[in-house]
Amino acid sequence: MRHFEEELDELRKRLLEMSGLVEAAIYRSVQALVEKDEALAHQVFKNEARVNQMEIEIDEMAVRLLALEQPVASDLRFITSAIKINNDLERMGDNAVSIAERALSLMHEPPVQAAVDIPYMSSLVESMVRKALDSFVKKDGDLARSVLLGDDAVDDRRTEIYEELVRYMQKDPSSIPQCVSLISVARFLERIADHATNIAEDVLFLVDGVDVRHHAEAKT
Repeated sequence: MRHFEEELDELRKRLLEMSGLVEAAIYRSVQALVEKDEALAHQVFKNEARVNQMEIEIDEMAVRLLALEQPVASDLRFITSAIKINNDLERMGDNAVSIAERALSLMHEPPVQAAVDIPYMSSLVESMVRKALDSFVKKDGDLARSVLLGDDAVDDRRTEIYEELVRYMQKDPSSIPQCVSLISVARFLERIADHATNIAEDVLFLVDGVDVRHHAEAKT
């Protein structure tokens, strides 16, 4: 039993290590865009291989625990949640890479003078990610629920950015390539928020044993 508990603790530590890498990737990708910093973008690319390797390692560890230990109750919920959280973290990392790629494509292009606030949307998304991961560490259902409530604010920002950039492209067709890239960035940030929401839902399953994915009333 002691060995099993140590394995669970190691699984938890690996997830936290991976989450730290992904959080850093999200922040650096947006900073690369805002500051036109190629070095930050390349740091995101460099860390992608480590994130992908950790996803494989965590999956293998979790599957091994399921097969050899045959856990039940809360331990079973923890391991199954860990597998899903691991997948969401890896996809967040992929989205950060996509943002960094857009940052590089815009690096030497004329700036778009539209009234869009990518950094503010990013701050909302980063807050959701941080709260989702903190709720997992602390097994805090209330904190997880706050993540679910934050998703609408991110969706609203994405819609505002999209509408503003469409208006700008209509006014200045020469800006279409840059605006399309910025729309993509907003969409990638929205996807990261969706993955943070998935993690929060997994935490609620872990803590309360309830599945809120298709029950909107449970999110209020």
